[in-house]
Amino acid sequence: MIFPLGGLVLGALLGAYRAKSRGGNTADMAQYAAVFAMIFGVIGMFVMVIITRMYA
Repeated sequence: MIFPLGGLVLGALLGAYRAKSRGGNTADMAQYAAVFAMIFGVIGMFVMVIITRMYA
């Protein structure tokens, strides 16, 4: 359960940082944070499924 949640948090932080570094405003930062959080959350879910299948 920790991998998808960690992916969401890490993705949101990374997305907001990336938008800020490109000179984006608050709406840009929110959009980047949401998209990166979804991408990293899905990657985290795949990692969790793979690990669970390996040890189950």
